[in-house]
Amino acid sequence: MLNANKLSFMKNKSLISITDYSRDNYLKLIEIAEGFEKNPRQQLLEGYVIASLFFEPSTRTRLSFESAINRLGGRIVGFTDASSSSVKKGESLKDTILTVSNYSDLIVMRHPLEGSARFASDVAPVPVVNAGDGANQHPTQCLLDLYSIKKTQGTLENLNIALVGDLKYGRTVHSLMMAMSNFNATFNFISPDSLRMPDTYKNYLDEKGIKYYEHDVLEDALPHADIVYMTRVQKERFSDPIEYEKVKNVYILRNAMLEETKDNLRILHPLPRVNEINEDVDTNPKAYYFEQALNGVYMRQAIISSILGLR
Repeated sequence: MLNANKLSFMKNKSLISITDYSRDNYLKLIEIAEGFEKNPRQQLLEGYVIASLFFEPSTRTRLSFESAINRLGGRIVGFTDASSSSVKKGESLKDTILTVSNYSDLIVMRHPLEGSARFASDVAPVPVVNAGDGANQHPTQCLLDLYSIKKTQGTLENLNIALVGDLKYGRTVHSLMMAMSNFNATFNFISPDSLRMPDTYKNYLDEKGIKYYEHDVLEDALPHADIVYMTRVQKERFSDPIEYEKVKNVYILRNAMLEETKDNLRILHPLPRVNEINEDVDTNPKAYYFEQALNGVYMRQAIISSILGLR
């Protein structure tokens, strides 16, 4: 049994970094998400209003949050483009958050600036869920990734995880690495020199005694991997377009490359993809990225209902 005090830790508490929650919290949320997968249409959020503030473009994160809220009977207010809000008129983030807090029970926010979600949670009288803040963190994506890994591997313990592509700016890999370090994972980092995993995160693993290896060649990590987590090189994070052109197609996973991999291997991707997974991989049973996107609905139902004390 999980300690009741640890479970109550989620109620009315913002989710800004994946480290805001404990290993026990991860496991409890996975258990709750499993329940929502079996029965996703419940009226738990009837009478609740959730604010959806997306200062950056989004498809899967925004729509899966909206799907999760709608399936639970809640209402959504907010915007999908900052240019359609008073931000365009010069309103500060603080004023936006304080105003929107008057209209909602919980705020889901994506913003391009690192640290913006933490700032929002500090000033908001209602809980804030970080849907991505720049190159920093994406904790709800991480939690649905944990759910996907648990579903496909039957465990989170002692897995070999290959993180591929943009490890410098990739907020999804930063969050996943930190979460999976609680389950004795072995990491393989595959990236070009200019997009290496930042030292801050490698130092984090060193302090916890977690093994990791760095590679230039994708094929070097494939034979031992349980999970291959592909990421796109994010054009929007580059100030110099020439540097982006140098690395945009450095890793492309093709179906033929999977022939000598483990039977239990599953390929994840936070999406959208550009060229980093060839479409010939889509029909391979080891491809799991579209099912992974669906898992986002169940996990986000679990997160919202837990924070509001409904589960």
